[in-house]
Amino acid sequence: MKISTQTLTLAKNYGLERAVEMLIDAGWDAIDVSIVDLNDIPFVDGWEERAKRLRKLANDRGVTFDQAHAPFGGGFEKYTTTLVPLMPRVFEFCSILGIRDVVVHPVQNGKYYGRAEELFQYNLEFYRGLAPIAKKFGIRIAIENMWQRNRIGGYIVDDVLAPPEELCRMYDELADPDTFTVCLDLGHVALCNRDPEAAIRIVGKERLGCLHIHDVDYKDDLHTLPGCSKINWQEVCRALAEIGYEGNFNLEADNFFLGFLPEHHELCAKFMCDASRIFANKIEALKAEYK
Repeated sequence: MKISTQTLTLAKNYGLERAVEMLIDAGWDAIDVSIVDLNDIPFVDGWEERAKRLRKLANDRGVTFDQAHAPFGGGFEKYTTTLVPLMPRVFEFCSILGIRDVVVHPVQNGKYYGRAEELFQYNLEFYRGLAPIAKKFGIRIAIENMWQRNRIGGYIVDDVLAPPEELCRMYDELADPDTFTVCLDLGHVALCNRDPEAAIRIVGKERLGCLHIHDVDYKDDLHTLPGCSKINWQEVCRALAEIGYEGNFNLEADNFFLGFLPEHHELCAKFMCDASRIFANKIEALKAEYK
């Protein structure tokens, strides 16, 4: 099993090229490119040549770009009118890097409860509309489970695709496994008061193409290294082994960096890599029990 991690924090601090070098030096097998800012490489002059240089840099060191995160956030208006129209450029950039899976958030639009079917149908058409662009560039869109905060109490509750059954339904109704897969965010599962290991078993091997792995305290979206908070990682590893998961062990845990000085960032990247390798090896060892 490959281990991979996102570029988010390191790229913000050092630029994407240097972030990639740091992750390669730390020992990662693969890299998840975070494309979240309109100043990121796909949207600046010379982006194609920079993408080619990045791919060569990784290829020369035996590392691949396996996954990416498309731009998101800013609320319904910004996401639908500003960010979604950028998806063709995002997919083209990712295709140059050799990326297969690009996580594209569903559209979140206000209160979820009482509107689940309305929002489901909206997002079914949203993803179907992106399919021709993804096919053009050889990209597989990864759909992700989301959460929102209760408007009055401020606590975390379900949003679009939060119930694993709904996530499965979206994948099944899209009915195009060459163009769509599921990215199960284990922290989001826990924040919505569900056991990540149960969600893994519900989604299953055929639907589950990639993961966002990070730890939470079941209260806040901490995005920290597994083992630093309250998810039961022994059970997560067992569930992934039980279904025969074949994707990467992919971290979305960059808040781990935030407690350290910049001088520690290379050491942090190495520690995160080594810790992930232990989890990945555990999953592979557990698979023997289910053969």
